[in-house]
Amino acid sequence: MQQHQKIYVAGHRGMVGSALVRKLQALGYTNIVTRSSAELDLRNQAAVQSFFKEEQPAFVFMAAAKVGGIHANNTFRADFIYDNLMMEANVIHAAYQYQVEKLLFLGSSCIYPKLAPQPLKEAYLLDGQLEATNEPYAIAKIAGIKLCEAYRAQYACNFISAMPTNLYGPNDNYDLQNAHVLPALIRKFHEAKMQQAPEVVLWGTGKPMREFLHVDDLAAACCFLMQDYNEAEFVNIGTGVDITIAALAQLIKEIVGYEGNIVNDTTKPDGTPRKLMDVSKMKALGWSAQIDLENGIRSVYEAYKSTH
Repeated sequence: MQQHQKIYVAGHRGMVGSALVRKLQALGYTNIVTRSSAELDLRNQAAVQSFFKEEQPAFVFMAAAKVGGIHANNTFRADFIYDNLMMEANVIHAAYQYQVEKLLFLGSSCIYPKLAPQPLKEAYLLDGQLEATNEPYAIAKIAGIKLCEAYRAQYACNFISAMPTNLYGPNDNYDLQNAHVLPALIRKFHEAKMQQAPEVVLWGTGKPMREFLHVDDLAAACCFLMQDYNEAEFVNIGTGVDITIAALAQLIKEIVGYEGNIVNDTTKPDGTPRKLMDVSKMKALGWSAQIDLENGIRSVYEAYKSTH
């Protein structure tokens, strides 16, 4: 990937896409092409074909996706599978048709079976039942991996896939109806502090364990893979360290400075008991995460306070 070559970042306004643009610019890449969803609906095959024909990108980061937390995934099941399938199929097929030099597809750790052994190795894909609440989204992401593998096998396309763990960082979604757990907790504790509320409600038991990766680390990993990885097998991206939701809530409570109580609503679902990525493959390739969770959350909360 040369600095003058054209790079298309799909989903540049999202948390992942915007982090990719920041990282590419910091590395000196100047020929970055983007389109908002209003300018280019990636679900529209004809529009995607026209875009690729006009722009002829050499490299593609497929970071566009419809994403959300447990509530959104479970409520809008048709939207999550349809939108994601259409977007990835259109972009991957157009990348093949217009001879993109290399494409990186970004999946999600939810592709793994609900009760898979921990930590999650790449080999565990399709080895058991998925978590029911986000099955449509997971199936769409698995399809994206398999699309990349199929185009590589049939047409020798250099299409690779990476599976990030749970992400947080700048441009995250703080809407309580469809946010992921970490940004949702930041908002809950911040608002409780501002309103001097006596308690904050935490969904579920707090026992599930989750791993969290700062999106700037993900962007660095993606650029690393685009330069140095050309194999068919997808790669996990994470920290290799997890934390209970209860401990995460306590950490965020302390960072925010909230002094009330945490109350568990055990009528709400926990989701998958544990999702810890096996990141030994990335470490063997020479990359590991640099931003620790506490410092990452502190920086995110400072930014949140300045905009909320």
